[in-house]
Amino acid sequence: MMTLIRLFLAVALTGAAALHAGGELRFAIRSEPKTFHPAMVADENSDTIRYLTHGFLVRANRHTQELDPELAVSWKTSPDGRSIRFRLRTGVRFSDATPFTAEDVAHTLRALMDPELRSPVADSLRAGGRNLDVVAHSSHEVSVTFPKPMAGIESLFENVAILSARSPLKEKAVLGPFVLAEHVPGSYLLLKRNAHYWKKDKRGRALPYLDAVRVEIVQNRETELLKFRRNQLHFITNLEADHYSRLLAENPAWVKDTGPSLDVEMIWFNQVANAPIPAHKKTWFTSQAFRRAISMAINREDLCKVVYRGHARPAVGPFSAANRQWFNGSLKPHPFDVKAALKLLEQEGFQRKGEWLVDKTGQPVEFSIVTNSGSRNRERMAALVQQDLRAIGVRVNVVTLDFPSLIERISRNFNYEACLLGLVNVELDPNAQANVWLSSSSQHQWNPNQPTPATPWEAEIDRLMVAQATTMQQSKRKAHFDRVQEIVWQQAPFIYLINRNVLLAVSPELRNIAPSVLRPHVYWNVDSLELSGRTEVSRR
Repeated sequence: MMTLIRLFLAVALTGAAALHAGGELRFAIRSEPKTFHPAMVADENSDTIRYLTHGFLVRANRHTQELDPELAVSWKTSPDGRSIRFRLRTGVRFSDATPFTAEDVAHTLRALMDPELRSPVADSLRAGGRNLDVVAHSSHEVSVTFPKPMAGIESLFENVAILSARSPLKEKAVLGPFVLAEHVPGSYLLLKRNAHYWKKDKRGRALPYLDAVRVEIVQNRETELLKFRRNQLHFITNLEADHYSRLLAENPAWVKDTGPSLDVEMIWFNQVANAPIPAHKKTWFTSQAFRRAISMAINREDLCKVVYRGHARPAVGPFSAANRQWFNGSLKPHPFDVKAALKLLEQEGFQRKGEWLVDKTGQPVEFSIVTNSGSRNRERMAALVQQDLRAIGVRVNVVTLDFPSLIERISRNFNYEACLLGLVNVELDPNAQANVWLSSSSQHQWNPNQPTPATPWEAEIDRLMVAQATTMQQSKRKAHFDRVQEIVWQQAPFIYLINRNVLLAVSPELRNIAPSVLRPHVYWNVDSLELSGRTEVSRR
């Protein structure tokens, strides 16, 4: 009788596990996460682990692009846009079983504001350099007040991972679907299912379905591709166009092109007044006509076809059409028109002298473009740009640098002439790009850290960015940022090249996937993902 009872108990436990378990999901990142502290995340690999393990008050729906409730079931903003009050979900526990309450939210925000922590996550929460005030009104209601109005105030909390105020595990106590169980530096990270995760599916089954997620560290893209072919990885994000074509030929069911991403590749000229470059080149680079002429001489369609095998679109400005709410649909990419480019240059005093272009002082038009070594796509784009600009008599030299050296040049000593690089957009709201557009910012790449705007159009962008950030009416915010995009299109401080498509490789074993152009492209709904054909066998 005892044997029968034990057998029945074993079967019952296996059946209960089958309600949630779905094997081990495996994918790769390029390098080690720089931190596991959710308040200190500033790199993509660290954000991957934070996304899989931590809980958030709100989250952007990767399809509707609207904010969905998560740990907050609802929220209400004040008419003046200075404060927001969250009503929190009840019955939620951290991974160590400690209860989640409003005090945890208050603790998290106070920790973020601590100047000793120097949290990069806190930057977007500081208004005018001043800290916010947070009050826990009850166990499940909390309000946050800013010193000045903040448009889109609720979206500021999407990347704020909630910490426990009481757990002795501190930031290791998590509210997300998985907990970090094992880390072998340089090799892999193993995340195990959080038994206290709060979400359930429509049938009342506990989520996540997966037992574990194994995140391997694979620096080499060819190795990553080989592991996917061998079924050692279940998906690859940001697939190279060449790899996409190879997998497509082998098995069309493996690959997906989800359309243009939010990311953009671009060129800009160094306009820093004290940069160690010749004065005549600074004159070129600060000329709108020169920048526009260079832009019109670049064949973006060729970049899309040759470099990305058709899996890219000519870029227009700060956002692509993938950002349905904020993209200015009235703008089109600068046209490819060599004759118009030459005419514009002639109006600025440039002229052809034999094979090459010279400026009005007789100086030949020649400059160098720096980009990061090891990026095959950027090296190819630079070579095509070099070829295109030769058609208008401009000599371009391409210089590839390791990434630390490139950052030193473009951010510290400003010893460069032009740069080809990309901007990764991880958020939809234009407030996330304030560090790019405000002339006083260190990320105002073509001329950073300006004490006062160097040009009237930069001053106008400053005004518009502040206006859209403090206007509560959505239609006015949209109008302000539409105008920012128009000015950028006209002035071309960035010469936008392409928006590459989001190319994915996904194993047919992975179920419930809903690929998105927003990051993370595949695992944004990781708590609902399943692996087919491996539940019972893999668990016994």
